[in-house]
Amino acid sequence: MNLVCHKFNSQNNRPWLIWLHGLLGCGDEWSPLVKLCTQYPSLVVDLPGHGDSVAVQIKDFADMNHLLSETLREQQIDQYWLIGYSLGGRIAMNYACYGDIRGLCGLLVEGGNPGLLSRRERHDRLNYDRDWARRFRSQPIEQVLFDWYQQKIFSDLLPEQRQQLIKVRSQNNGDRVADMLENTSLGHQPWLVSKLQQLTLPFMYLCGENDKKFQQLAKRCVLPLQTIPHVGHNAHRANATAFATAVNHFLSLFDYKEL
Repeated sequence: MNLVCHKFNSQNNRPWLIWLHGLLGCGDEWSPLVKLCTQYPSLVVDLPGHGDSVAVQIKDFADMNHLLSETLREQQIDQYWLIGYSLGGRIAMNYACYGDIRGLCGLLVEGGNPGLLSRRERHDRLNYDRDWARRFRSQPIEQVLFDWYQQKIFSDLLPEQRQQLIKVRSQNNGDRVADMLENTSLGHQPWLVSKLQQLTLPFMYLCGENDKKFQQLAKRCVLPLQTIPHVGHNAHRANATAFATAVNHFLSLFDYKEL
């Protein structure tokens, strides 16, 4: 079973933009960006356990790479850019490093962690994610999400923004979210920095101006950082116009005429 996805602007004969959302999200969240990047065809994907792909399951990152490759093949997409936020960004980076990259034009990652270097860090993160997964499986999802959005990474959110996210995200299936959280945990993810630095593909790492954690991470790992003004971790949601401007400018640097 391949991923459920939707095509937009498919009349444009250019490389596709493949949009990969974060944990607890769905493909629909990219709609404002798709409307601001109309010169390119877009494929908006629901990741395993999310949205209309709720019945799709994977075991690990290798499984995810294969599933993404098969989905692109099924959709007859052979030239494309990967654009991913948070978990979607980690999936995109892992795919660029270990997947079938024939036809991959480049990589745009928003707030995705390229990995943990030490075994101890990975062990601790896996336990951390397993604790959250237990809660998603056993407690009312609204209650878990209330605590989820108290994490420091979301500290820039206003109370009404936090409440809106809880309302939207509570449509998720807690069991499936837990599966994806465990199986794609940062504790299972390889350290991607060395391979990312060796990529010959165009690569941009987007980060909100107020997201100090991921700005520091990008600088420490020498990733090609582009900041989005006046926003935090979820930059594309908070300032879609500025995010789309950065994406369109980056793509314009590469002379991809109509195929």
